[in-house]
Amino acid sequence: MRTLVSIEESQIRKLDRLAARAGESRAALIRRAVREYLERQTPTAEAEAFGLWGESETDGLAYQERLRAEW
Repeated sequence: MRTLVSIEESQIRKLDRLAARAGESRAALIRRAVREYLERQTPTAEAEAFGLWGESETDGLAYQERLRAEW
């Protein structure tokens, strides 16, 4: 898919230099930058679960023991 993005002239020059050094096109460089940015911004399941009990007033260990007592 194509999209139109405004980029400052100084940034275009820097992109062109980086692309030439990497031996790839400016578009390929931008696609990689967007992909890497999105990967960093998309939380993993582990990250979303980290600190899950942080704001809970229930003690996690007490909750676990209560559940196991039902077995």
